[in-house]
Amino acid sequence: MTTITVSRDLDRLLRALRLGQMAPILPERAVLAKQRNQSHLGFLEMVLADELARRDTKSADERARKAGLDRSMRLEAWEELGDITYDRALWSDLVGLDLTGTASNIIILGPVGVGKTHLATALGHIAVRRRIPTCFYRADKLFNLLKAARLDNTVEAELRRLSTIKLLIVDDLALRAMDPIATNDFYELVVGRHQKHSTIWTSNRDPAEWVGLMADTLLAQAAIDRATQAAHVLIVDGPSYRQRGRTIRTQTIDKNKEDHHG
Repeated sequence: MTTITVSRDLDRLLRALRLGQMAPILPERAVLAKQRNQSHLGFLEMVLADELARRDTKSADERARKAGLDRSMRLEAWEELGDITYDRALWSDLVGLDLTGTASNIIILGPVGVGKTHLATALGHIAVRRRIPTCFYRADKLFNLLKAARLDNTVEAELRRLSTIKLLIVDDLALRAMDPIATNDFYELVVGRHQKHSTIWTSNRDPAEWVGLMADTLLAQAAIDRATQAAHVLIVDGPSYRQRGRTIRTQTIDKNKEDHHG
């Protein structure tokens, strides 16, 4: 079989056109085109489609990084374990939801370690691939960010920025008690985004419990009423992934000890 290589002149032309990333796959694609008896135009379409897909993937990865999304928490990495229970029909709807046109709130609830963050992040990755501006924050980090913004009088500008993000993901809301400043910022954030843009909240606690963890009951109730209005609520239940892994490691260590002493 004749070996197909990319000549120096072709490599130089590709680089000049900023298509240098195509060079490594051209020989493979040329062989495939020959096997399929593709026309020159068909071959050109194939390699350009490859390059477009590569650029789209690279662009999405960069947008996900800037959004603060964990690369390992994508939809394809979600493990469908039998002892994790949730409404799969609702989840399917959420995956296909238009997060730009509906300004939908999504609340993902469940005990520690069941994968709430993974599911929320996976929705973030889907949004990023659809070119929806997205930001992910852990709740305590977000409210600390807003507190710090008060030091240089930029808190109002920061709240305006957060209010305009098409999809905002806030993870682990109400994990601990919130002081008056955090409670006020939670209220301002919810009001600023209400019926304008989509927000995903994850929490270990039911929204009814959030009020008791906030410093101002009236502000908390007003914010929670808006955040939960017509929200899609996905409840995830089951054992912790982290504890599951710990159990497996413990069992492996114990088994190794038995084998060693045996």
